[in-house]
This record gives sequence, C-alpha cells and structure tokens, in this order.
Amino acid sequence: MTAPLPVSFRTQVVGAALLDDARRPTALLAAQRAYPPALRGLWEFPGGKQEPGEGCEAALVRECAEELGADVELLAEVPGPHAQGWPLKDTAAMRVWTGVLAAGSPAPAAGEDHLAVRWVRLDDDAAVLALPWIPADLPIVRALLEQLRG
Repeated sequence: MTAPLPVSFRTQVVGAALLDDARRPTALLAAQRAYPPALRGLWEFPGGKQEPGEGCEAALVRECAEELGADVELLAEVPGPHAQGWPLKDTAAMRVWTGVLAAGSPAPAAGEDHLAVRWVRLDDDAAVLALPWIPADLPIVRALLEQLRG
C-alpha cells in the first residue's frame, strides 16, 4: 500500500522535456547533473525551482535560459499524479512540459548545473530508459514516452 500524497508540496519544481521537433520528435534533450554529489553524473530534465510570484511556465522558460542558454517554446504538460505534478520527495513536486527550441535560439549548452547535455534518440524506448536517469525522473520519462506514442 502506498502512502497518500500530501495535499500540497512546499517546493514547486519545473522541468522541460525538450524535443527536436514539435510535430515529429525524434530526440529528447537530457542534461547530466553536476551536483549534488549523490546525483552527479545522472541524467535529468533541465529545469529548476519556481520563484515566489512566478508562474510555472514562466519559471521553466527562465530556467532553460539560465541553465542551457536556450530560448524555448513550451508545448504540452506531461500530467503527473498530483495537482503539482510528479512527487520528487515529501516536500517537492515537479511539473514537466514538452517544448522545443525557439526559432533562432542558440543550441543548448551545459552550464554550471550540468556536466553535459545531449540529444537522446526516441526511436528505441529501451535505450532512452537505459540512460542513468535520476530516480525521481524515471517515471516521468516513461509517461513522456507513452504520451509521445499516443
């Protein structure tokens, strides 16, 4: 039996499942964490914490600019099991949107938060799932793959 989800998480995190094409995606951008030490080297969706007074989508656009140096256009949310998205831990949850690079955006680059960024081909679900994802992101990756197939 699983514990009930909290009514509200204190920390709202946002993440971007950036695709190479809005209509016929063939690749997903993954970012390799630089820190904390326990997560160093694992892969994740780029993003970060929502600031007070900031909407989730605005926070995600800001985070992508700060972390990746890229301008993004958000598409559809990858719905989670909670109103605040996907539980990360007892105090935080993450909402995730698909998105694409905006026209004229520089290519995404690893900044201070990441060791590397790379495009992962979407034609082999097993290969995408085999990437060493942060454990909290793995259910989101599975849901994203299902959403893209649907």
